Order: sequence, then C-alpha cells, then structure tokens
Amino acid sequence: MTQANITIMGCGNSTGVPAIGNYWGACDPSEPKNTRTRCSIALQSDETTLVIDAGPDLRTQSNAAGLSTIDALLFTHHHSDHVNGIDELRVIKHRSQKELMDVFMDNNTHQDLKTRFHYLFDGGKTNLYPPILNPNIFEQKDFGHEQGFRDFKFTPFLQDHGTCNSVGYRFGDTAYSVDIYTLDDQAIQTLQGVSTWIVDAAGYKNDNPVHASLDTILALNKRIGAARVILTSLSLAMDYQTLIDELPEGYEPAYDGMRLTCNF
Repeated sequence: MTQANITIMGCGNSTGVPAIGNYWGACDPSEPKNTRTRCSIALQSDETTLVIDAGPDLRTQSNAAGLSTIDALLFTHHHSDHVNGIDELRVIKHRSQKELMDVFMDNNTHQDLKTRFHYLFDGGKTNLYPPILNPNIFEQKDFGHEQGFRDFKFTPFLQDHGTCNSVGYRFGDTAYSVDIYTLDDQAIQTLQGVSTWIVDAAGYKNDNPVHASLDTILALNKRIGAARVILTSLSLAMDYQTLIDELPEGYEPAYDGMRLTCNF
C-alpha cells in the first residue's frame, strides 16, 4: 500500500476570496482561513507529485505548498478557473529538462485546451517555445476503472456539472469531486468505500444550477458513506467559522494549505 500526502492548495470558487475589488461577501476578513485561491490539490508520494487542475493561482499555490516540481497534472474540466494557469507548466518543464509532462483529461477538455493553448501541445513558431505537454485522453471505458501513473493509482469518474461534465478522481481511500451539480449511479458506485471525500459545495444553501448544495452533498453521502467530508469550492457566502458551527459531525470546510493523507 502506498501513502501520499495531500495539500489543498486552493479551496475557493471561481471568484476566490476575497474577490477582485477586495470584496469579502459574508466572509470575515480577520479569519485567515477565509482567504481562498481557486480550487487545486497536490498529491505527493516519496517519488511523485501530482496536481489536480491549473487555475490562475497555480504559481502562488505551488510556491506556498513548497512544490519543487510537478510530474503530472490531472484536469477536472476546461473552465477558466481550473485551467488558466496552465502556462506556468512551461517553467516546470524548462527546469526539469524532461521530455514532456503528462496531463490527463477527458476529450472535451483536450479539445478546448488544444484550441486555447495550442502552443503547449504543438510548440510555437520558434525553438524557444517547444511543446511541453503529453495529453492522456480518457476514453469512455476508462471511467470507473483504475488508471496508473508511476507509483500512483487513481480512478477517474464522470460528474454532472450542469453545463458540462467534469472528472472526479478517487485515490484509494480518498476522492476529489470538484465542480459538480450531482452524481449518477456509476459515480456513486466508484466512490463507495472512500473514507474521505473532498467535494464541491459552492451551491451552499441556494438553488445553484451548476454546483452542489449542502443538502445535495448530505443526500449523496448517505449512499457513498464517507466518514470525513471536506467541503471545497467555497464561495463568498461561506464564512469559515459559520460553517464550522453549522455543519454536522463528519463534515468540515477546507482551507488553503490544509493537509491530509490518502492510502491506495
């Protein structure tokens, strides 16, 4: 069995907290755990560092987490708050002197990134900008089935994000479900048996068409059975101490820099 350390590098929704204009919404500015960058996590074994998503805060997050390199990157989906830091990978590639960096994603994400960031896959017009990414595209048969990268094993699964699908990832006894509205039976089956579930809660108490509400998460976890549920993608409406006071036992809000472990 392999153990990996997980760092929640960012737990904020698409705006971050505070949002531009120094807007804190319902979040108390004096609570450090209310300062949130966009969603991303790092998983580190003795041999390998994986990162999920490359949002616009990737450089700041990686430096804060003490990452010296990234061996592979797993994308959940193509929305800007999850991909717009992808250009930072050029520096990682240059410093590591490796051939190409492996990136994992579904086909929709690949097509979007190939359009917006084509030079990272195909190279630029001069030798100064070589290709840096090796895309690994999930096929339909891959969802719900274990994949591997070096010493890591993970299982991707599809999630309903309202306007598109996103990809969740299970690493042994821990799973990461960011940017979901709900989950179908296949996803729930993949998640059953996890002890820790890190999950999108940006819907909070509202009727949000693209993000899960607390009621949805509670209902889903009755079928999944995770003993520890860590809420991420926290919005301007979600004050850290307020969440601590109102969440039931076994549920807690994430914060930037939070650390935990997983076994797979």
